[in-house]
Amino acid sequence: MTAADAATSAPEQDELSSATQDPGSSDAGAVPLTEPRDGVPLVISTESGLRRAAQAIAAGHGPAAVDAERASGFRYGQRAFLVQIRREGAGTWLIDPEPFGDLAVLGDALSGVEWILHASTQDLPCLAELGMHPDRLFDTELAARLAGLPRVGLGAVVESLLGLSLAKEHSAADWSKRPLPEPWLRYAALDVEVLVELRAELVALLERDGKLAYAEQEFEAIRTAPPAPPRTDPWRRTSGLHTLRDRRQLAAVRALWHERESLAENRDVAPGRLIPDAALVAAAKAMPTTVPALLKTPGFHGRAAGKEAPRWLRALQEARAAQDLPPLHLPSNAPPPPRTWADKDPDAAARLNTARPRLQRTAEQLDMPVENLLTPDFLRRIAWRPPTPIEPDSIAEALASLGARPWQVEIAAPVLTVAFLDPDPL
Repeated sequence: MTAADAATSAPEQDELSSATQDPGSSDAGAVPLTEPRDGVPLVISTESGLRRAAQAIAAGHGPAAVDAERASGFRYGQRAFLVQIRREGAGTWLIDPEPFGDLAVLGDALSGVEWILHASTQDLPCLAELGMHPDRLFDTELAARLAGLPRVGLGAVVESLLGLSLAKEHSAADWSKRPLPEPWLRYAALDVEVLVELRAELVALLERDGKLAYAEQEFEAIRTAPPAPPRTDPWRRTSGLHTLRDRRQLAAVRALWHERESLAENRDVAPGRLIPDAALVAAAKAMPTTVPALLKTPGFHGRAAGKEAPRWLRALQEARAAQDLPPLHLPSNAPPPPRTWADKDPDAAARLNTARPRLQRTAEQLDMPVENLLTPDFLRRIAWRPPTPIEPDSIAEALASLGARPWQVEIAAPVLTVAFLDPDPL
């Protein structure tokens, strides 16, 4: 029997026994949460261990706290390198996804169970890659925003609502490292330790203010959102690209970006660890033709620059010979920048300038960020080209077609209708 197979879950305790008062802290201070109540779990890395975890989780009760750790900035892509699950009656389980084709057996074990995640949009894509999809969702970060908490990071929310201090020193670690250090595993287990208790506190706040239904609509919108479509020209996200004003230079960044992407995927390393974005832009400006000139380009240093220099020079040569030069800007159906509206369309500018502060006041009355009341892009789009005629039903229909949730439509549509019908003068 392996160590992973021997992992068992200790009985649940009524109190957070791992929270110990720091001798130098006062009664009013947060209590450091330093040890998982059941100890640091062993990492599941075998098929038998995975089946054991699934059986235990399925036999638990209540919602499940779920988290995932990636190796952003270290490995290629955004896949999960550790999955954490905690459920009452089952304890905490840490699963290494790397030995398995998928973790669908865990998804099956959680069928019909509500998942609790913090900032779920960060973790749901990598969990979906593993065959794990929630049937119900509760996002503690989004709940905290809607509840009006001033800080919504996990540590801040835990401290505010539970009076516990949760360290976050390993959040940006290279979670592809094997074996994972014991302090990292303790950190990972603590990330799901109090999510169930945190959910209960947030539900109470939302119910008190009549906002629980708003939150439920938001959670369901996240849960059922389709995967993001592939980006058009993803190389255009290169940092510093805005400094280029020449299409040939854009072609150089495009060629270098694709070469770097191919090499990064092949080596399973984050592209920026090979050659930083700033170096791609610098090379596009300088267009070096020799290895010495390339290696004098800012940012082109290290093994990936020197050993792969012929690769980068070929990409630059490809750009010099390219006939299909990329346009400086992609066509877009988005409105122009609001700073230009007064010149391009004064009526639209008046609508936007009137609606913005009124939505802000409404959001303040609801004690939530205005961007959660209505996505800023939705406001810009409908202010730039409002429906005809402007009336509550047409505004509501337009907001819904953009993707606003029913609660947002109900609150925002009347505000926008009045603002658009009688805008303040510029």
